[in-house]
Amino acid sequence: MRTSFNVPDELVAEFDRVWQEEGLDNRSRAVREAMQEYIESHSRLEDLAGEVVALVAFDYRHHDVIEDLHGVQHQYQDVILNTSHTHQGEWCLESLFCRGAVGRVRELSYRLRDFDGVRRVKVMVIRDD
Repeated sequence: MRTSFNVPDELVAEFDRVWQEEGLDNRSRAVREAMQEYIESHSRLEDLAGEVVALVAFDYRHHDVIEDLHGVQHQYQDVILNTSHTHQGEWCLESLFCRGAVGRVRELSYRLRDFDGVRRVKVMVIRDD
């Protein structure tokens, strides 16, 4: 299937640099792999039930969203055990260490994605099966 996307030029240039350095054959293959990784990372969180321990990490432009992000974190303090925060210029990297109902952790990760100033949200889940 052919499709098109509206992607900033800088992001495409960086994406092309990375997949070429990795030695992939073409951009289409790199996009398929990226999409598969995205599906796997989100499906895992969707497929879980019960209690989890998770790390939710995200980067954001500090001035754009800091007050709103603090508000969200206060709404989820029932699952956030502690946080770690570091600055790099106007960007910040924040890690939320969570324990609790997977539904609450899932909601938290989705809420963080709602902000334009947040660039990425990554979730790492450990569970004692």
